[in-house]
This record gives sequence, structure tokens and C-alpha cells, in this order.
Amino acid sequence: MIREPAFAGANNFYPSSPSQLREMIKATVDEKAVKEEAIGLVLPHAGYIYSSPVVGAVLSKVRIKNTAVILCPSHTGFGALFSVMADGVWNTPLGKVEIDTELAKQILADSRYLENDEIAHRREHAIEVQLPFLQYFKPDVKLVPIVLGHSNGSTYKEIGREIAAAITTLKKEALIIASSDMTHYESQESVSSKDARAIEAMLEFDEDELLKRIERFGITMCGYGPAISLISAARELGASKAELVKYQTSGDASGDYSSVVGYAGLVFMRMSPLAKLARDTVEMYIREGKVPNVGTLTSEMTGQAGVFVSIHKQGALRGCIGTFEPQQSNIAQEVIANAISSATHDPRFSPISKHELKDLDFSVDVLTSPVPVEDKSTLDPRIYGVIVECGWRRGLLLPDLEGVDTVEHQIDICRQKAGIMPGEPVKLYRFEVKRYK
Repeated sequence: MIREPAFAGANNFYPSSPSQLREMIKATVDEKAVKEEAIGLVLPHAGYIYSSPVVGAVLSKVRIKNTAVILCPSHTGFGALFSVMADGVWNTPLGKVEIDTELAKQILADSRYLENDEIAHRREHAIEVQLPFLQYFKPDVKLVPIVLGHSNGSTYKEIGREIAAAITTLKKEALIIASSDMTHYESQESVSSKDARAIEAMLEFDEDELLKRIERFGITMCGYGPAISLISAARELGASKAELVKYQTSGDASGDYSSVVGYAGLVFMRMSPLAKLARDTVEMYIREGKVPNVGTLTSEMTGQAGVFVSIHKQGALRGCIGTFEPQQSNIAQEVIANAISSATHDPRFSPISKHELKDLDFSVDVLTSPVPVEDKSTLDPRIYGVIVECGWRRGLLLPDLEGVDTVEHQIDICRQKAGIMPGEPVKLYRFEVKRYK
């Protein structure tokens, strides 16, 4: 079957002109964003004038995989209660998107709930509006479209596990997307407050708590079922970290905040072994005053190198301490030592408390050996970190930091950190990092 676009150019969803559509998407995309490996996403599905900044921000940050499994709620009530369109093509103004029939049929084979049915998809906008964005980043992306009708949390969770099982069986490279808007048609204050509660539950991978909060606070999140299935599937596939990339409401586009709809963009991913070690270290040390026993070292943990551990709380820096050169027997021990220092001894911050632990994000930078620099033209703040040295005083700055866009700014910060005056002669060194999140 060929599924023609039902909403291109209609009701302000998205342009039917390919050139206008590309330009509209391009305006929301950060072409310089570093791509991360994601297992799943939550994306809104409203008209592009309202929701596209959120979708663009999220998709800019992730590598689009060969197949997108898109789960959406049923807005029409048509077709089977739980519906997979297992073969055919979806057309958009940007071209064809083929259904990944192999994966679709494996999901059907593994599921006791999902049925092969195309009727539910004929007039459903919540999958259609995701496709042009996916095509912009990966023109040959394939699709498994799934519509989930109204049910209970245990059913949604089992559907998620079934999807994960099919992906695992076929060893497919698939990105799972839950298509959902957040709270509908309340004041900006009410929508933002309710959505924050739902987002918090999703970030904690807590499907049951999400459902409880939706019922308790009257959160009209239309795609809560797909979100529950996504969280369940992501956990099965090894995800242990979630991030809110962007949140806004329709009022941010219209200027009318009296009655708005919320839009949230989330990413679910695996936490690297080094970032997980940093997180586990801080949690154990703050709660129990102990350090973890690493056991068998992964490949990233062996060898010796300088390491910086950065801790962020709700996007703001909460601690960052590291070593220019290795001080421990291996990278794992370097991470443990610097994670504790970042959490408890960064002079810019008070020590981290137990109640903050759930709000923290961790990244680990492993440094290459510093190389002397004769000419500043060989530096690039997005690629290289810098060490500025004057006698025994040394200042270091990691690469690719927000707000540090020039070499001069990078060097000035290093001077300030080391207490080196502007006129004093210095030696410069550059290094690269491998960043683990």
C-alpha cells in the first residue's frame, strides 16, 4: 500500500512545497551539534510552527538510524486497537519512506497485542509529521508505524518489551520514537507545572509513576501510552540515561499564553561505562561514604590518561575537577578519584547533597598527551583543549565548551584560572579529549 500524505499543507501542519518544507526544517536545525547514539526519543507532533523547534533541537543531537519505529496515540479511533502497518510506502513532499517490513513482521510475530492493520494509519497525523524531519537528516530512513489505542500501563509496557525483543532478534539498528504532545489547552503556568511532573517521571524511567501523575494531576499528555512503551523498550535495550533537550509551549510561538499546549523533546540513551562509573561513584560516596569496586575493566577503563569529570545539574555546571596527567594506576581509578573531587571539593560549589543526586548528569573527558603549540593558528576551541603555562602555574580548559568560541577567549580563561597576568609570557599546549556521557 502507498500511504499518501494527509496533512501536508493542511491545517498549518507543514508545507506541501518540498523547498519550503526543507527551509522550515533547516531553520530549526543545529548543523554543528555533536551527534549522540540514542535508543529512543519523545517528540511532539503538532503543526510545525508550534512544535518544530523542539523536534529540530532533538534530532540535531542524535544519529538517525536505519529504521525509525514510531509509536503514536490514536487520534481517530479508526482501525485495530494496536496497529502496525507492516508493508508499503509512506509518501511525503520530500519523497518516499519505505516500511521496514522485516522488522514490522518480527514485531507482529513477537506481540500478542499488535495487529497488522493499515486503517488506523490513514488519517493519523502523529506519525506523518515526524517523517520529513527524519528524511531531512537521513533520506533513506525506513519506518515501522505503530498506533496504540487506549489501554493500561501493563499492556503498554509489554508492547515495549515486545518491540525491544524484535529489534534484538534481528539485530536491527532502530530508533524508537514516541510521538506525543504534552498538556493541552490550559494556561502557560498550569501546562508547564503539569508537564514538569510528567517529564520528571520519564527522565527517571518510571512508567508507573508517569501514569500515576497523569491520573493524579490531570495531565492531558496524548501520547502517554507510546511513552510508556518507549521507556519499557529502551530499558530492555540497555538505556540508562534520559535527557530533556528542549521544552516549550505553543504560546512561545503564538504569544498567547492563556491557553497553550506543551511540547517536550527527550532522548533515551545508554550511559557510557565511564560516565556510569562517575555517577555510581558519586552516589555511593555521598550516600555511604564508600567507593565502588570496579571489578573487570572495560576497554575504556584501561591504560593511563588525564581525566576530567564534569557534573551538571539541570543543565548548569555543578562540579568539574580533573587531572592534567595521570595520577592513578588506570583510567577507572582516575575517574573515581576525580568524580569524588568534583562532587565534594570543587571550590566554586558546595558539596553535593543526597537530595541532589537524582538531578545530576555526568560526563567524563579522557585527555590525550599535551603537545606544545608554537602558533595559535593551530588551535581550535571546538576541537582542542588548551594548557597555558608560566613557570609552575598552569591553567587548563577543555574543548567544545558553550560560550567559548575563540582561541583568545580560551587562552584568557586559562590565564585567569592559573593566575597568569595578561602581559606575562606563556607556553601553550593543546590536547584532544574523548568525551563519554
